[in-house]
Amino acid sequence: MTRIVIADDKDAMREMLTQAFADTGYEVIPVADGSAAVAQADTGIDLVITDLRMPGLDGLEVLRAYKRASPETEVIVMTAFGTVENAVEAMRQGAYDYILKPFSIDEVEMKVARALERRHLTSQVRYLREEETRRTGTMIGDGPAMRQVQRLIDKVAVSNAPVLVLGESGTGKELVAREVHRRSSRAGGPFVAVNCAALSEGVLESELFGHEKGSYTGATGLRKGRFEMADGGTLFLDEIGELSPGIQVKLLRFLQEKEFERVGGAKTIRVDARVLAATHCDLKRRIGDGRFREDLYYRLNVISIDLPPLRSRREDIAPLAQHFLLRYGQEMAKQVSMPSEVMAALSSYRWPGNIRELQNVIERAVVLADGTELTLADLPRELMQPGTEPVAVASGESAPPSPVSVAFRTATTDHPLDITAHLDEMERGIITEALTRYRWNQTKVAQALGLKRSSLQYKMKKHGLGGEEEEGE
Repeated sequence: MTRIVIADDKDAMREMLTQAFADTGYEVIPVADGSAAVAQADTGIDLVITDLRMPGLDGLEVLRAYKRASPETEVIVMTAFGTVENAVEAMRQGAYDYILKPFSIDEVEMKVARALERRHLTSQVRYLREEETRRTGTMIGDGPAMRQVQRLIDKVAVSNAPVLVLGESGTGKELVAREVHRRSSRAGGPFVAVNCAALSEGVLESELFGHEKGSYTGATGLRKGRFEMADGGTLFLDEIGELSPGIQVKLLRFLQEKEFERVGGAKTIRVDARVLAATHCDLKRRIGDGRFREDLYYRLNVISIDLPPLRSRREDIAPLAQHFLLRYGQEMAKQVSMPSEVMAALSSYRWPGNIRELQNVIERAVVLADGTELTLADLPRELMQPGTEPVAVASGESAPPSPVSVAFRTATTDHPLDITAHLDEMERGIITEALTRYRWNQTKVAQALGLKRSSLQYKMKKHGLGGEEEEGE
């Protein structure tokens, strides 16, 4: 809800404006002097209407205080004809506009509407810029799998129904959500993304729903949550499977009623935000384990988009690699190309970290490149089995699933030796032993084995080792 402070030491003027804007649905906070107005500066105020001449702190001091504490808050000053010079000075210092007394309510309402529209646009631009810096690529790929994803995006974008994006870590789930938003009627509104796995339960609840001043230790002011920030646009909840039961209840209520309360607040807030969610988890399994609400699952999963892993869309590896090569070459002012043997190595790898891992590999290779071409030495060791070279892939053929699966030729025979089964068996044994030793604590196991947690989870899934719950979860 839009919050407006009206500061005027004249009771009649303050009451008239309060009544006018309260009737239009705004939350109005009337105050009789500048000090009381400034006291509201850190409570989430959208607009201040202040008289220039008041006892104690005057309107200019109120303006300066708000621009220090909350630069996006718009300020309109009221003044008599004889002090127009002060009103002009206020605009130089950041006021949106001024109103000459006496005035009509229609004139004030028009200026308030324009000021709030500018505040909304400023907020949108800020969040779009913040989110743009977090982007890791663009949707690239013209194979059958990605064409199907694109068709689904076109269909779901025109509705306001929740969408659940499924896929392994690093497959580009957030990019899909951004595309749904971009092609929708909400494209002019904000796209607000939250990683539900990155924050503790208490912090996440405040981040999503906001909090009132004094709702907990350290809550020194009112804070609007991501749901309010996404009003008129899209809220993307990544790693939705990590939500606690309490937050699941509040999210379910929002999906059903489009309303919620801030942490520590009693006032019901309604916003118009479309919810898109994503997860790499098996939510049906979590429902069976009692860790995810079945009713929430069905509310989120009105429409689902299943993103294939990179190893299942090998035709997209080359264009993705070239895209990242161009991007990091420009960022680092290096003109480097990718020879066929490097591309063959990239095409032969299984990419457990998917597109995110490919992006990191290309960035690393560009950093390490000494000449105008990438070399095999610029690639991480895991992409190449020592003493071997990747098998070249003929046009129209599928690349081998993994460097480990490449046929090796021994020094004494021309018969190929496939060691995949032996390596898989050894890998499974090592991971099983580590899981047992560390009581299925995936974080400790990943550290002990020198793996990323996402890579460990992929390997556990590959070997069917997901039967136990991780300790501490």
